[in-house]
Amino acid sequence: MTYNRGAKSTQALQETSLTIRKGEFVSIVGPSGCGKSTLLKMVSGLLRPTSGTITVDQKVVQAPVTDLGIVFQSPVLLEWRTVLQNVLMQVELRGYPKSAYHDRAVELLTAVGLRDFKDQYPHELSGGMRQRASIVRALIHDPPLLLMDEPFGALDALTREQMRIDLENLWMSRPMTVVFVTHSLDEAVLLSDRVVVMSPRPGRVEQIINVDMERPRGLGARANPVFEAATRTITEIFLSRGVLQGGGFARH
Repeated sequence: MTYNRGAKSTQALQETSLTIRKGEFVSIVGPSGCGKSTLLKMVSGLLRPTSGTITVDQKVVQAPVTDLGIVFQSPVLLEWRTVLQNVLMQVELRGYPKSAYHDRAVELLTAVGLRDFKDQYPHELSGGMRQRASIVRALIHDPPLLLMDEPFGALDALTREQMRIDLENLWMSRPMTVVFVTHSLDEAVLLSDRVVVMSPRPGRVEQIINVDMERPRGLGARANPVFEAATRTITEIFLSRGVLQGGGFARH
């Protein structure tokens, strides 16, 4: 994928190949500017690749894909609509009857701790609560594919940890394919079936790490040897590529 601005061109992604299985939770990690968000935009159809093809559910993506959910780093909620109204806007825009999705909206809001705030307006919510509402809105129409571009990046550490747990619980209760971009190695390993490690720009798939851990992966999951091995492997990849500097792991 190459961006052209006048006479200047910038290659964001090298030729690469990645297959994500139906129902899989996959995270993408890599240094800033390596093309993680560009890759998501191509999967969603918001960007056309300058070479190669993107296939979703055996169909080549040639236009924006409508049958998916997207969550960005900053929650995009309409300030003049309540939480419930913001969630139901997703089905309104698709021409579905709101009444048919009301109970589902309340159920999802309950699952993320927002039932008592469904009639509040966005300015009355914390950042974490606004992001929970954004996630529910992305899920209300039961999409088979959910794309998440650093959805917890702007949250404090405690809220981020709770959001991770809430997201895993939602995914386990309603299996779907999730592609999750993050800068947090812990978050990637704790959430994912596989972690895709990207190289520096122009990005390509450097390595794919399998995370064979039992679910749910709650607060104690960091003590699991699989977690420790996966995060160590990813860190060593970044050390070898100069993405991280300052020494490696102590050897015992």
